[in-house]
Amino acid sequence: MIVILYVLSFLVSFFIVYLLIPPLGKLAFRLDFVDRPRQDVERKIHREPIPLTASYAIFIGFFITYLVFARDFSLETLALFIGGVLLLTIGTIDDWYKTKGKDFPALPKFIVQIAAAILVFLSGNAFTGFINPFSGDYISLPFILQFVLTIVWIFGVTTVINFSDGMDGLAGGLTAISAITLFIVALTMGQSASAIMAISLVGVTLAYLRFNKAPAKIFMGDAGATFLGFILAVIALDGAFKQATVLSLFIPILAMGVPIFDNIFVVIKRFIQGKAIYQADASQVHYRLLKAGLNQKQVVAVLYLVSVCLSLSSIILLLIET
Repeated sequence: MIVILYVLSFLVSFFIVYLLIPPLGKLAFRLDFVDRPRQDVERKIHREPIPLTASYAIFIGFFITYLVFARDFSLETLALFIGGVLLLTIGTIDDWYKTKGKDFPALPKFIVQIAAAILVFLSGNAFTGFINPFSGDYISLPFILQFVLTIVWIFGVTTVINFSDGMDGLAGGLTAISAITLFIVALTMGQSASAIMAISLVGVTLAYLRFNKAPAKIFMGDAGATFLGFILAVIALDGAFKQATVLSLFIPILAMGVPIFDNIFVVIKRFIQGKAIYQADASQVHYRLLKAGLNQKQVVAVLYLVSVCLSLSSIILLLIET
């Protein structure tokens, strides 16, 4: 019976997004809510205006599925929903600025992302500690450390997924691979709510990829990318990080290894060069591979392969732990 629940969660989330994206794409053109190619921005690879409305389909598909099948109407779910709405709202404003060829200030985005993370923490979903591998005792961290680590984790994953959304099919595909890995982790640990959350995320991202693979017919913009990162971070907190040992702390980090490790490199590079961390440029690995001579599909395939390898490594860690 539980297997049917997961299958239905995947199918419902997939088809909601699959059916919503075409009409939302048409609406985007009517509202002039499209991403236009700009010759002055080296990150803009596409040559035609692309609608920016996939984020709303992703948001609707995910929450309808999760609420219907998990039936989890707790404070944690409320915080997740409000946090998602906040990110969708500020992301939409940011995307709207981009449609006008302008840049939205980084500070409001930073404040809203931190606020969303704090909501999750206050709801009780937090990184509280880990199991001592030598004694088997649970080591509970001081409250301030719990707060800082939880906020840094959620903000960090939200940001790196957003930074990775620079090529057709990339951020959606990496999120899907990570979500599949976290689904396996949740199943192994017997966490059904986290598993439903993860498989629902797989469903919405795969449906989105149907329209976002090269050449993309729709984008999710900052609104969608930050939302996906936010949900991934919360799934890890609710699943892999609960009752974690020192070794298993690396499971979710490896599951999201490509965006995490790449963007740590990018942030360090920007810091050394004296650039703002949020200042968009073409320093991510997908742009570097593109400059090295690979085409878009080859770049995405390479990064998918690396992500799968890292995810398999995280599953091996999980098997070692169990």
